[in-house]
Amino acid sequence: MKKFMFQSIVISALMFAGSALAADEPEEKEKAKPAWDFKGQALIYYQTADGYRDGSLFDQGPPSQTSGWARGAGGIQFTGTNKDLVGGVGVGFELSGISTLGMHNSIVFAPPQNGGGNTGGAITQGYLTYGLSNTSFKVFRQNLPKSLSPFAFSEGWNMFKNSFDAGLVVNSSLPDTTLVYAYVARRNNSVGDLNDFNKFYDSDAAHMVTVQNKSIGDLTLTGTYYFLPDATAAGNADALWFDAGYKAEHFTLGFQIGSIGGAAVPEDNDAWGAKIAGKIGPVNASLAYSSVGDGTLRIANLAGAGVKTPLYTQAVLNQNTIKMDSDTFKLAGSMKGLGGTWVAAYINSDLGPAALGSVFGLGVGGEGTYQEYELIYKRPIGKHISTFTALIFQDDDRQAFGSQTFFRFWLRYNF
Repeated sequence: MKKFMFQSIVISALMFAGSALAADEPEEKEKAKPAWDFKGQALIYYQTADGYRDGSLFDQGPPSQTSGWARGAGGIQFTGTNKDLVGGVGVGFELSGISTLGMHNSIVFAPPQNGGGNTGGAITQGYLTYGLSNTSFKVFRQNLPKSLSPFAFSEGWNMFKNSFDAGLVVNSSLPDTTLVYAYVARRNNSVGDLNDFNKFYDSDAAHMVTVQNKSIGDLTLTGTYYFLPDATAAGNADALWFDAGYKAEHFTLGFQIGSIGGAAVPEDNDAWGAKIAGKIGPVNASLAYSSVGDGTLRIANLAGAGVKTPLYTQAVLNQNTIKMDSDTFKLAGSMKGLGGTWVAAYINSDLGPAALGSVFGLGVGGEGTYQEYELIYKRPIGKHISTFTALIFQDDDRQAFGSQTFFRFWLRYNF
């Protein structure tokens, strides 16, 4: 399968400037430096599928078309930050480790992080920050959010988020406006090894400019441009993405539109989407739609950083069927109950000739219909523990076996 080298980067517009030193006791002349802030998390992660319903949900064999499979692992992560280590320079780090905990001998096939079978450890974040007036700087390894980096973001479905080696500048000089520039040289794939950081391009990194404005009432406008030198064999590529979000008292609206391509790309790919959300009694309901063309490059996390998309119709497992030549509806609702939050969703995609195979398929693409039914339960247990349980049914009329049932569970302890 052709590996697309189209890659892009956007960053977090969070201000990472070093904070002012806290005042010490009145009788002391020197000011005390802020202390380090340490925290961490430990988790157990498990997922299983019945392999086109031709196997069992809890089979221990490797993933295949004709049998079920199961994966599981444990992980631990430590983070530390100091906003003013010395001279206004801040620092942060994150250490992550994953192990099967011996479960692969009797319970599962391989660990899921990040979607593939691997264990080990890595420095998943390590950065310096500095603030100067209305401008902040952050350099080296860090996470990037989807809200401001729609084509290169840290995905949260896996055990630990993937990260990037980047330099970024954030400026807030203009009223109600955030300006961001990013230079990103390496990325860690969300379905790859924790310590597998690869270059974007042989000759240069990705360049990105983002502008976000909130000056019009409850309207947030975000626009992003990417320049990708030598992103294809023929030369450079670029991308544009625009998102508008409006938050009223009883409902929210969203609209997104963008294009990926350029002179060196055989055919540009365009996409747009819309959504509306509001509360109906005890239920938080939403309806979303997306339409993606059949151009050369996919509408997805194209920086080689993962598998998800920035589309409003993104759900737990439907990314392959919405990122190319598809028209998709997503209806979702959530409500409180039994000490947690219940989420139900239905997704329907009308797929064209250039559409990809579904996430459980083996490359079977083309025209057809894909449907996904989701039931999710999220529950906090005490102050530090949270759980996530999802049961998903996929139906793809292009696949030989047609459908698959998928189950995912994780328990996370924050300390």
